[in-house]
Amino acid sequence: MLITVTLTSIIVITVLVWLTNRILLLRLRSRSVFQICPICAGVTGTWLWLIMAHFLGYRIVLTIPALLIGGTVVGVMTKLERLVEPKFVLVWKTIFVISGFLAANSLISGIWPIFVIGIILALIATFAFKTRKIKLDRPESGQIKELEKKIKNCC
Repeated sequence: MLITVTLTSIIVITVLVWLTNRILLLRLRSRSVFQICPICAGVTGTWLWLIMAHFLGYRIVLTIPALLIGGTVVGVMTKLERLVEPKFVLVWKTIFVISGFLAANSLISGIWPIFVIGIILALIATFAFKTRKIKLDRPESGQIKELEKKIKNCC
């Protein structure tokens, strides 16, 4: 039964976030609007309310939120990986995943100090290995001018 509720929750939250992203994009008519990954929000939102329900006394099989939290840790790692210098990626991933899983296990167990330590270790590792800046997919101004010339000369 809980798996049905979990899957339904993931779908509902995912659709709601997707609709919210679409409405914001249409209203603001801008691609520069910060968008939340709908499936990431669906999974994270679901495990958050499952953990809260557990601590409020509801019978929750903790295997399900544990699986979802593990997915969130790996998903966040994948998103942050582009910030890390390539030669340090394996070391950073190892520290991040171990810290993230430590935090996840502590969250499920209700061991708050270890949970905080796990999060802090993941953040420290990320900032310690954050040596590369993200390049936006925007051409340099010289490239823009050259493209403009090509477009003008095209027709």
